[in-house]
Amino acid sequence: MKMVGGSTVEFLPGHTCAPCAAYPPKHDGIAAGTLYNDTARQLVLSFKHGRRIALAPMLARLIAARLPEMQGEWLAVPVPLHRFRLWRRGYNQSALLAREISKITDMQLLVDGLLRTRATPALGGLGREQRAQTLGGAITPNPRRQTAIEGANVLLVDDVLTSGATSNACVAALKAAGAKKVMIGCFSRVLDDAS
Repeated sequence: MKMVGGSTVEFLPGHTCAPCAAYPPKHDGIAAGTLYNDTARQLVLSFKHGRRIALAPMLARLIAARLPEMQGEWLAVPVPLHRFRLWRRGYNQSALLAREISKITDMQLLVDGLLRTRATPALGGLGREQRAQTLGGAITPNPRRQTAIEGANVLLVDDVLTSGATSNACVAALKAAGAKKVMIGCFSRVLDDAS
C-alpha cells in the first residue's frame, strides 16, 4: 500500500494503474523505486543537477528491489541524452543508474542502445500531447546495436517517470529495433493522475 495524494492506494500484481488504464502503454511493466514526493524530488535534483553521482548505487538498489523476477537474459538500456546536454551536464544520470543495475542484477549493459538524434527542450510544464510532439522522432535505436536489441528483453532505465512521453518514445524505438519485451525501471514515478 502507498499513500498517494492523501489516499491509500494498493498496487496489486496484474492490476493496472489509472494512468496506464487511460493511456494503454507500449511497455511491458514498470518497476519504480519510489513514488515522486518531496524527498524523491530532492534526491533526483541532487543526483541529476547537483552532480551528486555517488547517489547512483543507492538509487539503483531501490529500483532493483522493485524489479519482478525476470526470466532469461536482459539488457539494461538507459534513456539517452542528446550530446549537447551530455556535454553540459557531464554525465547521463540514466546511464549511471543502468550501470549500477547491471552490476546488481548481472544484466548486460547496453549504454548506447538508443540515441537522441536531436536536442529537445526541457519537458517540464508541457502537457502529455505537447511532450509527445516535442519528442517525435528524437529518439532512435542505435543502428550499431541492432543485433543486440533484436529479440532481446530490455530494461529501460530512467531517473523519473512523469507523463511517460520519453519512455514511450524509447519503448517505441526499442520495439522498432526488434526488442521482444521492454520493461521500465525508474527511481521515482509521478502518480498524480492516479490519486
